[in-house]
Amino acid sequence: MRWLVTGGAGFLGINLVRHLLARGDTVVSLDREPFDYPERERIIEVRGDIRVRADVERAVSGCDVVVHAAAALPLYAPQEIHTIDVEGTRTVLEASGARRIVHISSTAVYGVPDHHPLVETDRMHGVGPYGIAKVEAEEVCIRARAAGQQIAVLRPKSFVGPERLGVFALMYEWAREGRDFPILGSGNNRYQLLDVEDLCSAIVLAGTLPAERANDTFNVGAAEYTTLREDFQAVFDAAGHGRKIRSLPVAPALWALRLLERVKLSPLYPWIYETVTEDSFVSIDKARTQLGWEPKISNKASLVRNYDWYCANIERLGVAGVTHRVPWKQGALALAKLGFPARASR
Repeated sequence: MRWLVTGGAGFLGINLVRHLLARGDTVVSLDREPFDYPERERIIEVRGDIRVRADVERAVSGCDVVVHAAAALPLYAPQEIHTIDVEGTRTVLEASGARRIVHISSTAVYGVPDHHPLVETDRMHGVGPYGIAKVEAEEVCIRARAAGQQIAVLRPKSFVGPERLGVFALMYEWAREGRDFPILGSGNNRYQLLDVEDLCSAIVLAGTLPAERANDTFNVGAAEYTTLREDFQAVFDAAGHGRKIRSLPVAPALWALRLLERVKLSPLYPWIYETVTEDSFVSIDKARTQLGWEPKISNKASLVRNYDWYCANIERLGVAGVTHRVPWKQGALALAKLGFPARASR
């Protein structure tokens, strides 16, 4: 098959490209950024913007399936989040026509939930520019589906794996340096993640199964997860320095992060620090029964796999930025290191 992957040069994009190439498929990448991976000669690269109809039409020509993975992440400017995540989605759907589309949404559409596990029929209520845009993008998909397009919508939990940096690079840097790592609250809340390889397998099923099974909306997340403290501790155990996850009192830490956010020194965006102390997990029963999908990698194994990749590639990582492919700025955490002295580097 011939697949178009929007955002093909991003973290999910490159992992999906590799997954599809391993299947023997042909892959087209549409991205504003260059596809600077070793697989470049094995794919068709189209440099362009999902908000530009002509760019999407050029990329989608001859493709069987469109995976719409391009998105502006929470650290982008609010207006750019809206135009990319909402207007870009509309442009991709309009240019794709009758082709099967797999739209990558997010469990951020559920907002701050009042119960768990979350199911696909729960109310959508986005919080902040990113969450609101994800809800609006799904509404674009729902209207297009009602008009006859085949659109599988996947709502993944935060996914990790090779090439994933972003917020996780903050933790990996501290683990590698042999420092204890601070988290808000006790860390005894259950926080489900997802390995990118499991997400890729869900995408393939959503893109290839008959429409009566795939033309729907699905939560996807790890099947095996414990608490935030236990799962994060697996990374520090793998680092081998005997360091631990350390709790910070919630109220003063939140006050400090909100203040730092105002002066642009917070290492985290509000969605993370306002929800990280709460349970966060979804039901994956629908994806299991309707798609026949089964995640294989636990939270702990996924985090350690990503950490091992980080350590092996530390010398070539990019400078700090706002995407998942580069580390995020440490902000005030750089000063906080003074209270968490390092042991030996790995």
